[in-house]
Amino acid sequence: MRGLTKDRPFQKGERTMRFDLLLKNVRPLEKDVVDILVVDGSIRKVGKSTSPPSADMTVIEGENRILIPGFVDAHSHLDKTLWGLPWHRNQAGPRLIDKIENERRVRRELNLSAEKQATNQIRQAIRMGTTHIRTHVDVDTEIGLKNLEGIVAAREKFKDLITLQIVAFPQSGLLIRPGTIELLDEAIKAGAELIGGIDPSTIDRDPVRHIDTVFDMAARHGIGVDIHIHEPSTLGAFSIELVAERTKALGLQGKVNISHAFCLGMIDDTYLSQLIDLLLENRISIMTHAPMPRPFFPPIKRLREAGVALCSGSDGIRDTWAPYGNADMLERAMFLSWRSGFNKDEDLELALDITTFGGAKVLGANGYGLEVGCHADFVLLQGETRAEAIVTRAPRKYVVKNGRIVARDGECLI
Repeated sequence: MRGLTKDRPFQKGERTMRFDLLLKNVRPLEKDVVDILVVDGSIRKVGKSTSPPSADMTVIEGENRILIPGFVDAHSHLDKTLWGLPWHRNQAGPRLIDKIENERRVRRELNLSAEKQATNQIRQAIRMGTTHIRTHVDVDTEIGLKNLEGIVAAREKFKDLITLQIVAFPQSGLLIRPGTIELLDEAIKAGAELIGGIDPSTIDRDPVRHIDTVFDMAARHGIGVDIHIHEPSTLGAFSIELVAERTKALGLQGKVNISHAFCLGMIDDTYLSQLIDLLLENRISIMTHAPMPRPFFPPIKRLREAGVALCSGSDGIRDTWAPYGNADMLERAMFLSWRSGFNKDEDLELALDITTFGGAKVLGANGYGLEVGCHADFVLLQGETRAEAIVTRAPRKYVVKNGRIVARDGECLI
């Protein structure tokens, strides 16, 4: 290994730089062994027997490991995590509203810093191989834009080290807390790139007005929508129908994602086929994180075979809702496979694709991939096959963002 010295923190000015790198003897998506030359943060050449163009270029020996593009955590809550903080004894009740109210209480008691929370989770995500995150950030009449301001500060701190999208999210409800609509409008002006919503029937009890409000705001600002729909069975399916109607009416095709969508695993096949047609017609994507202990979640293989865009994410990580999660999207691919009953290698590969290329498509990540011209955002995995990598989940040997090594042997270098 040449040009790579001891691990050290980033120095002043390095956060906006792109780097040169030669990666030797790797197997992109477990294909033939090649070398990959990175210049100015982008893949310049993919081939065999490549020599470094300069003596001081960093060279990594890949030792025939599998190379994949960086993981995409397409659904996270950076302002909720307690990762890196003292252990929190979880006492939240079983209902969604119980968890929301408990979180609000704990937030007041602990006086949490969203910037610090995000910093802790981002560093953990980087060591696990994530290069892109979409995070929902709470906006309500109690906290105002405080959490958003913290996440925007964290995004600036980690620019060029991770790609971060922000969704302005009315966790506590949109209509039942007067003033939230105006705050969401301010949040978009302050840096949020998408508008969110949540359970228009069971939280706000006015599905048409809730969805109209969210979509009208998206159309007015020219941004996308990422809406949580936890609602079960035909109630959730009805919300999806309304989302599809507004998507079509406002010309937002390809800019809308539905998160969770448990109802897709709870309705009969005829109704599911009708909803799939609506999703395809309006290019609406679906996010699932294969939740436990819920018995139902979207049938990812059926949706994928039909052509529906799919992504996945960590959701909450060690927060006031639950003590689980570690920001490992390779483990998330395992959960997707396990919950779906996948045993064949090609099905596990589908789950891995959802956590990489699938998420990149939903986030609109330009230049994502392992081809010449793509950004040098990738991860070296240990394993003979991608399926083996998923079930073993060994520490990531290298994680690279914009050509810069940001993690090595499971340790974050920033």
